Amino acid sequence: MKRSWWNTAIAAVSAALVMTGCGIAKPAAKGSAAAAQANIRAVGAESEYADLIRQIGGPYVSVTAIMSNPAVDPHEYEANPKDAIAVAEANLVVQNGLGYDEFMNKLEQASPNPNRIVIDAGQALGYRANTANPHIWYQLNTMPRLAKMVASDLGKLDPSHAAYFQARANAFVQSLKPWDEAVARLKAAYRGRGAAVTEPVSDYLLQEAGLQIKTPWAFQAAIMNGTDPSPQDVALQTQLFTHHEVSVFCYNKQVVTNVTKMFLTLAEREHIPTVAVYETEPTGLTYQQWMLEETNAIYNALAHGTSLEAIS
Repeated sequence: MKRSWWNTAIAAVSAALVMTGCGIAKPAAKGSAAAAQANIRAVGAESEYADLIRQIGGPYVSVTAIMSNPAVDPHEYEANPKDAIAVAEANLVVQNGLGYDEFMNKLEQASPNPNRIVIDAGQALGYRANTANPHIWYQLNTMPRLAKMVASDLGKLDPSHAAYFQARANAFVQSLKPWDEAVARLKAAYRGRGAAVTEPVSDYLLQEAGLQIKTPWAFQAAIMNGTDPSPQDVALQTQLFTHHEVSVFCYNKQVVTNVTKMFLTLAEREHIPTVAVYETEPTGLTYQQWMLEETNAIYNALAHGTSLEAIS
């Protein structure tokens, strides 16, 4: 990040600390209108985690999502002073970890607070620090496990509503059943089918459904890291399409490079259906709706040859 931005962010955090008392929002006075509203401030580094907190916390938690624009490449995201203030004021932070949102660590270090609870999803769920694919919210068991952690930590911050948070977490887990069933349906019908991707955004989902990801890992890693894949890997990916070794092409809607455009054109020419997948939760959808819609889109691509250009 640029030094000028970081100096501005530090100044913003300092101002926030003065206003909020070392980064923790002061509770509203009893009897005031604000007292009946949220008394916990939380931050989700990605919109999917913010949504999780919001669904569990209900009216007792005010939630801010840092990365929430589905039209922006998350790998190129740079935090701003507004984000710094949100983190400084937060009682609870949920972030992905695994190198995906390292800027969050800097924001937290800029406003040290021993009472702030930080859930690093990758670390909390037992992933190794060098895990190659950080898009762990596409794993079926990620959000159910995190829901329990979020409910527990919200209960620590607001013991009077601990039972409410636990009930909401249980309801959240139950609401994921349609997604589980959709993945099972996809797996039962198309296990072993080949799939091509641009980068490993939906790889965990495709693997859960028993599909074989044919795209070379080096190709995926290059696109994910903002570099051009090698000519050799481009040739291998091209062969997957021209030899019809894949039945569906999943591409990152938020990172459409010239390479992506080239393979979208090739997929159309070879009559291979394409499915747009996202790194951050599409506007207007819950996490559950988002995962279900993408899973059904992959099923429809394989069953009917239909493509999904965007989630609206």
